[in-house]
Amino acid sequence: MKIFLIAIGTRGDVQPFVVLGQALKAQGHDVQIAASGGFSMMIRAAGLSHCLLPMDFQELLKEPEMQGAITTFRGKIKAYRWASEAMNEQLDVIWQRGLEFAPDLILHHFKGALGPYLASKLGAVSVPIMLQPGFKATGDYPQFLISPRSLGRVGNLASHHLILAMMRFGTGMMIRRWRKASAPDIGPGMDAMQGYDPNGKPIRIHAYSEHLVPRPVDWPTTEIQTGYLFAKPEEFSPSEPLVAFLQAGPPPVYFGFGSMPGIDERRNSEAIISAVKMLGLRAIVATGWGGIGELSAGDDVFVTESVPHSWLFPQIAAVVHHGGSGTTHEGLRWGRASVICPLFADQPFFGQRVAELGAGPAPIAQKHLNADRLLQALGVALSPPVQENAARIGRLMQAEDGVAQVCTLIEQGLGQR
Repeated sequence: MKIFLIAIGTRGDVQPFVVLGQALKAQGHDVQIAASGGFSMMIRAAGLSHCLLPMDFQELLKEPEMQGAITTFRGKIKAYRWASEAMNEQLDVIWQRGLEFAPDLILHHFKGALGPYLASKLGAVSVPIMLQPGFKATGDYPQFLISPRSLGRVGNLASHHLILAMMRFGTGMMIRRWRKASAPDIGPGMDAMQGYDPNGKPIRIHAYSEHLVPRPVDWPTTEIQTGYLFAKPEEFSPSEPLVAFLQAGPPPVYFGFGSMPGIDERRNSEAIISAVKMLGLRAIVATGWGGIGELSAGDDVFVTESVPHSWLFPQIAAVVHHGGSGTTHEGLRWGRASVICPLFADQPFFGQRVAELGAGPAPIAQKHLNADRLLQALGVALSPPVQENAARIGRLMQAEDGVAQVCTLIEQGLGQR
C-alpha cells in the first residue's frame, strides 16, 4: 500500500510520524513523509522518502510574529495571519507531491489540514492522528487552549466545542485562501480533524498514553486511543566527555526546553544554575532550539545542544522541560519525575496532568520561572513518593505500543480501497 504522512511542525510533530513510517515500511508499505528540511537526517536514517517542505520551523520560531504569539493573545492573532500566508507554499508542495505519489492512505495531524482534500481528489482514505488530547469534545477534561484544569463536565464540553469551532473556521479559511491562489479542482470545505475508513465509517486516532490522559468515558468506539508513537531506544554513540560526565557521579537532572524559543533565555539559565548549586545536583543542559541561554560547563554541569531522550533519560534522576507531548511521554516512559515549565498550547495541560498523577510538582510557567521556584519544584520531583509514582507510570507506559496498534489498524484494512 502507498502511504503518505503529512508532518508539518517541530520535532514533536514530526518524530512520531517518522517512527510510524519506519514501522510501516518494515511491513512492506511504500511510505513518503512530508516534513521540513530540518528533519531530513532523521527521515533518511529511517529509510523513508522525504517530501521536502520549504518552511524551516527552527527559523520560523525566531520570527517576531511567532515570538509574539507566545506571550499575548493579540500576538497569536497576528501570528496566525502571518503563518497562514507562509503556509500557502507548503500546501502547494504537499498537493503536487500527493498527486504524483497517489497514496492509498494519508495519515496526518491537525496541521496537515490538506489531507482530507487530497484524499477526496485521489479516492484515498485520510485519517488524522492526534498527538495531544483536545481534538474531540469530552466532559472529562478541558480543551488545553482554554484551561489546564477541569472546568466541570459542562465547562469542559463547552471549552472543546468553542476551540474546535475556531480551529475548523481557521483551517477552512486557510484552505480557501490557498484554493483561491492555486485554484486546484478540489471539493468543498472538509474537517481536518475527522477521518473515515474505506467503508465511510468515522475514525480518528489519538496517539497518547491512557496512563497520562485516560480515555474519556463519553467517547464512541470510533475514537481510537493507541498510546504514544515511541521510538525504540536509539543506537547512539555519545561523546567521550558525556560518557565521562555520566560516570563521574550520581545521576544528573536533565534540563531542556526542546523546540521552544523561550521568553527570557538568560533568566532561565540563571535559574537552572542557581537551583543546581543550591541543591548540590549534577545537571545535563540541552540548549535545543532555544529557551536556554549560553551556559558554561563545569564539574557538575554538562552542556550540549541535544541528546536522544530514549538514550539519556534512563540514566538521569529527573527531567525539567517545557511540557511538549513528546518530552512529557518520554520522561514518564522511563519512570522519571518531571518539572514542567510550560509556555503555551498543550504544555500547561500536560504539566497539570503530571502534577495530578503525582509524577511531578505543579507546573511553573516560564514567565514565572526563577531559582526559588525551581528549587522548590526540584525538591518535590526528587522526593521518594514522586519518584515512586513516576516509576510506576513508567512501567505501565512501557507496556503500551502505540506504533504496533496503528500498524494493526492499517493491516486490518484501514486504507484498503
